[in-house]
Amino acid sequence: MEVYSVKNVYGKSGELKIQVPGSKSITNRALLIAALAEGESLLEGALFSDDSENFLNCIQRLGIKTQVNREKRSIIVWGNGGKLPVSEAKINVGSAGTAARFITAFLAMTDGCFYVDSSEQMKKRPMKPLLDSLEEMGAKVKYHEKEGYFPFTITGTEPEKDEALIDIDKSSQFLSAFLISACKCKNGINIKVKGSHGMNYIYITTKMMGEFGIEVKKPTDNVFVVEKGSKYIGRNYKIEADVSAACYFYAMAAILGISVTVENVFFSSVQGDIKFIELLEKMGCKVMETTEGINVKGPEGGKLKAVDVDMSAFSDQALTLAAIAPYADGAVKISGIDHIRGQECDRINAIRVNLSAMGIKTDETENGLVIYPGTPKPTRIKTYDDHRVAMAFAITGLRSDGIEISDPGCTRKTFVDFFNVLDNAIEKMV
Repeated sequence: MEVYSVKNVYGKSGELKIQVPGSKSITNRALLIAALAEGESLLEGALFSDDSENFLNCIQRLGIKTQVNREKRSIIVWGNGGKLPVSEAKINVGSAGTAARFITAFLAMTDGCFYVDSSEQMKKRPMKPLLDSLEEMGAKVKYHEKEGYFPFTITGTEPEKDEALIDIDKSSQFLSAFLISACKCKNGINIKVKGSHGMNYIYITTKMMGEFGIEVKKPTDNVFVVEKGSKYIGRNYKIEADVSAACYFYAMAAILGISVTVENVFFSSVQGDIKFIELLEKMGCKVMETTEGINVKGPEGGKLKAVDVDMSAFSDQALTLAAIAPYADGAVKISGIDHIRGQECDRINAIRVNLSAMGIKTDETENGLVIYPGTPKPTRIKTYDDHRVAMAFAITGLRSDGIEISDPGCTRKTFVDFFNVLDNAIEKMV
């Protein structure tokens, strides 16, 4: 399917129940932690998408034994206590930012020589701050194209240094990558953080590390400590439903004034995007947690209130808010998202280009956007091979005629059957 034509269903009613896949962020963290652990881990509810498949393929190529059941959405990982059965390998992380950062850090702290490549998209995304820190710890990096970017050969070593400095201005994944593999540091590690970034994903990392047996201490706001001798222990682990994926359907409820429950999404989630649901409440939605999952009911007629919000802590949903912003009763101001220019695409540019094509006025600010209300006109969305652009602007089209999504298959990165799930939801509306 080269183009997906969104159906305008505004005016229909519905009380929908939606199932979304497992969290990409949690799946990929669990895969590497399980590989580093001693013994067997059973990961239940795992995501199978381009990103997670790339991550899985990487650890398999590094000699980690796994047993995969895609039908049951489960993966058994036999960890080797941080040791690899190979000392040389060639891997490709694809477009997965987690694989790119997490596995690179792991290899830098592992004896061996490894060639690491990526997709053309990932070659444009920042890696240098992490690679610089890893070189300071003793790894050697040989770049094969542009310095600071894929592809490169990394010669790793188990670090003896017990201090590190990491700049996370461009991505909190640099810190998560270092933390997950910190058990490889012979003398433990004291990590000082430079710069600022939304820290919700760091909370996911440290919580999961604790669940597998490694406590991360935080003596000050910008210092993280993993003690000498820290070890992961294999275990059975249940992966949460993907809150990021759920948010598209909650946004659907908001602009259509309908009721949507996404199964197995709860406020106890460790995922930062849960804040988007709280934001929808401020915009006029009614939010309630049920035994099945969080329910969001949009205001009558989808009449949303304008908001002024710093989204640095849940920036993956900046596109989602931008996509429904034209239906608010005033200007929607989004700040704290300058770093999303360096993700799968320049997402601020993607927002501005697509909304402008719809006839929606936008102002670009130093670290975000202002989006003004209006009636979107027919247009074909440029997705830039970015899954979140495709999913977010599909929601816009549920309340406007003539919205088409180019390259809808790009959602396979995190949500393979997104458009099938959306179609099934639409069919249940009356």
